[in-house]
Amino acid sequence: MIIRVSELEEAGLTVDDPAAVGSPYADPSWQLDRVRLLVQPDGVDVIVRGRLSASTPQICSRCLDSFPATVHAEVDVRLVPRPASASSVELGEDDLNVDFYADDRLDLSALIATETTLALPMKPLCRPDCRGLCPRCGANRNITACACSSRSPDPRLAVLARRSGRLHDNN
Repeated sequence: MIIRVSELEEAGLTVDDPAAVGSPYADPSWQLDRVRLLVQPDGVDVIVRGRLSASTPQICSRCLDSFPATVHAEVDVRLVPRPASASSVELGEDDLNVDFYADDRLDLSALIATETTLALPMKPLCRPDCRGLCPRCGANRNITACACSSRSPDPRLAVLARRSGRLHDNN
C-alpha cells in the first residue's frame, strides 16, 4: 500500500482493514491478521502509530516442531524524507524509531512487514513448558519419555573423576 505524503490530510489516515493493505509479506506463509494504524503528517515528516497482528509458522527452538505463531507489534515510527546522498544521513541515539520515505511515497506494506518481522521472538517456543529434545537419543520429550539418564557426565571432567576415585581408594 503506497501512500502519497503530500495528499495526507492533517487529521491523518486510519488503516484498519488488512485487505486494504494486501499481502505485505514476500513469504506467502505469513498472514496479516489485524492492522490498526494512524498515519499522520508532521510537517514533511510522517508519524505512524498503532498495532499489528500477523501469523506465521515457526520452528520451536527446543523441540524443533513446527507450530503456528501469532506476532503482535506496537508501531511508533517517524518517517522522514530520504536525503539526496547517503553521506548526509546521520542518526543519533534518539533516532532508532526513524525510517525514510522517498519521492513523496510511503510504502506502508514494507513498514508493516518490517515491524512484524522485528517482533518475532529470538527463540520461539511451541509452548512455555516445552521440554525439548533429549541430548542423547534425540527423542522429543513432549511426546515420549526416553530411558536415557537425565544428565551425562561432562567428558572434560573425566580425568578429575578418575583422580577422585583413586584418592578415595587410598584413604
